[in-house]
Amino acid sequence: MAPIRAALVGYGLAGKVFHAPLLQVVNGVELAAVVSSDPAKVRADLPNVAVVAAMDEILADSAIDLIVLATPDHLHAGQAIAALDAGKHVVIDKPFAVTIEDARKVIERAERHAGHVFVFHNRRWDADFLTLQSLVAAGELGEVMHFESHFDRMRLEAGERWKDKRTGGVWQDLGPHLVDQALHLLGTPEAVWADIAIQKKGGHAPDYAHVVLRYAQTRAVLHLSQLAPDHRLRFLVHGKNGSYVKQGLDVQEEQSKSGIAPHEASWGIDPIEGTLTCTDGSTRAITNQRGRYQAFYENVRDCLRGSAVPDVPPDHALAVMEILQAAQESARERREIPILAK
Repeated sequence: MAPIRAALVGYGLAGKVFHAPLLQVVNGVELAAVVSSDPAKVRADLPNVAVVAAMDEILADSAIDLIVLATPDHLHAGQAIAALDAGKHVVIDKPFAVTIEDARKVIERAERHAGHVFVFHNRRWDADFLTLQSLVAAGELGEVMHFESHFDRMRLEAGERWKDKRTGGVWQDLGPHLVDQALHLLGTPEAVWADIAIQKKGGHAPDYAHVVLRYAQTRAVLHLSQLAPDHRLRFLVHGKNGSYVKQGLDVQEEQSKSGIAPHEASWGIDPIEGTLTCTDGSTRAITNQRGRYQAFYENVRDCLRGSAVPDVPPDHALAVMEILQAAQESARERREIPILAK
């Protein structure tokens, strides 16, 4: 079958470190073009890929099937709608959009054109999250009562990048990862409570978020801080049969930054084992499954060929947006926000 020809819009961190390497290794997908204002930067990494200055050029190219948006948040909705209007399918880096209203507009436009929209919730394929899911599925933890997910860092100075000034701050940046994992594992909560704050001196946007998703019995705690000297904790999960504790972040982002490609033997192998503690006090090390961000684009390929359904369908991405917005409302109004059952 002819390859799916993709054009990548944007070549900052998301485009360079995440999307471009994955698009190059998935069989049946071809990275055909990159839209960038810095062609020298792209050509240094991708000498055989066309570089164009404007998105309009690839929208007019009938040979392009898929547009991948690795652009600032505020551009996502408008660019996605333009791509769908041009008859393209779209991958949008998280967050889906700045507002839930914009996200809904994109979904409506996709439905009108019978186009596919995929949101890049790649951390479903983190090594440790895949491992946690397997433990839950095997009954090793029993019914999960407490799910705690951290994405902490130590960055003392307030940054000056657009990401450091984005609306919603760290919650809008990294919160989508934690929310999507929580919803994928536990389903939709009954309510959300959040504390979101600027803790850095001279900070432009929130750099701290502590969010609690309330289920009937279970509680999910999502924590983000950029002022955590000890930022090793990733997961702390208590179930009726056991507890799982994992330290250290998934390695795929850092591997890509260091030049390791997704097809190499070491890709996705997280050497930091988790610990399972049983109710009798016994413990054992839990080896991680292999992380596979490329699985996202394998699913995109299969969906466009008609042989699969989306792993991250639009309604999942919209559910993430609903939680992101509810948390911001909770922090602003200092109250719990109910989540209406669908």
